Amino acid sequence: MKKLRMIWTILACLLFLPAFLAAEVAPPAEGGKLPDIRLTIPADAGYQTYLGIKGEGTFFLPQVKASVVIVEIFSMYCPHCQREAPSINDLYAKIQSSERLKAKAKLVGMKDKVKLVGIGVGNSPYEVEYFKKTYSIQFPLFSDGEFIVHKQLGEVRTPYFIGIKNHRDGSHTLFYSKLGGIADNLSFLKLIQAQLNK
Repeated sequence: MKKLRMIWTILACLLFLPAFLAAEVAPPAEGGKLPDIRLTIPADAGYQTYLGIKGEGTFFLPQVKASVVIVEIFSMYCPHCQREAPSINDLYAKIQSSERLKAKAKLVGMKDKVKLVGIGVGNSPYEVEYFKKTYSIQFPLFSDGEFIVHKQLGEVRTPYFIGIKNHRDGSHTLFYSKLGGIADNLSFLKLIQAQLNK
């Protein structure tokens, strides 16, 4: 009888183990920290300059030399990501030329303070490059072909956006973590501005 009870207990544990493990990683929460996401330093010298990272090997997102880092989790095959691409290009262009938005939107120059990065989940380097060329993406995109980053982020759906505020002491905080596109770029820029003012 004891053996039978033990077998049933083991079977029950094995049955609920996948659900327990799946629930263990939740999407990153606003106010929290980013998991230790490791990305390969791009070979492109222009991207290295943009990110403020040199050499070879890997880096962590909070090491990007910027006060704010915006991360888009996308997939080349995601129709929502494809539709969002022109809007994200517009956001990037506004950040790069934010000096001209000073008077109109009361924004300070963001070009050197805010950086954008994209991570293609389940996408090979070839697929990421195809997405980049097809939608004329100007900021660095990285491949997550083995879903490593995707798992670290709780297997979020795409597109998913994360905003990281880097602090002077080397720490960081997430101020934005949401599924779906950015509805209004100007409002989003004002949200970024609030982080820059802190």
